[in-house]
Amino acid sequence: MSKTHTLPSPGIGPDNEAFVAAAKEGRFVLRWCNDCGKTHWYPRAVCPHCMSAHTQWKPASGRGTVYSYSTMQRTDPPYTLAYVTLAEGPTMLTNLVGQGPWRIGMPVQVRFIASDDGTPVPVFAPA
Repeated sequence: MSKTHTLPSPGIGPDNEAFVAAAKEGRFVLRWCNDCGKTHWYPRAVCPHCMSAHTQWKPASGRGTVYSYSTMQRTDPPYTLAYVTLAEGPTMLTNLVGQGPWRIGMPVQVRFIASDDGTPVPVFAPA
């Protein structure tokens, strides 16, 4: 019997409820700043680049590249943590799923999996 690594729920609050709602529909969205034009991750209402509160959710490509990764071999089952640099600019801490072998610079695409309470969580698989 194959075990799967269960991710903890991110919880739902004012900063990420729109992200979770989009994820439930299979859509990947990011916060964009209307003043400096940059996007950011982790979801928050204030832009970390210029401190503007004029931010909004916009559709994102869901594409990225592996910046760094580490496979946790001493757990049952093993899983892979990674930093993925999104096509839109930010780098996010996430999990890699699917078949390795992994490599730095590898193109990946977002997927959503259910967390321990069913809330969708973004993970990345080979593109």
